[in-house]
Amino acid sequence: MEIYNINLNIHYSAPQEIWDKLERLYREMPNWNHFVNGCPQWYGSDGKLIEVSIESSGLQFYAELPSEEWNEWITLFKKSATKLLGYEVGEPEDGFEFHYYN
Repeated sequence: MEIYNINLNIHYSAPQEIWDKLERLYREMPNWNHFVNGCPQWYGSDGKLIEVSIESSGLQFYAELPSEEWNEWITLFKKSATKLLGYEVGEPEDGFEFHYYN
């Protein structure tokens, strides 16, 4: 089991319509659990966990998963979010720019 902390280039200033779209995506992702203290959560048993929160550094994911399972899950999330939001979603440290909202 590995621990992951990553940020994606989804800015906290996104309007409510974007967060509503993301909430639908959250629920469609494999192993959806529910919201815990207002944060989306996947797995939540067998020592496996993914949680997400909105931070000034972007949409932040914390995960405890085997590496192959994590890589598959986060790749699916990035591809789905890219299609949903209309811009390439990825990690800012890998050069993915934030899409800012007015």
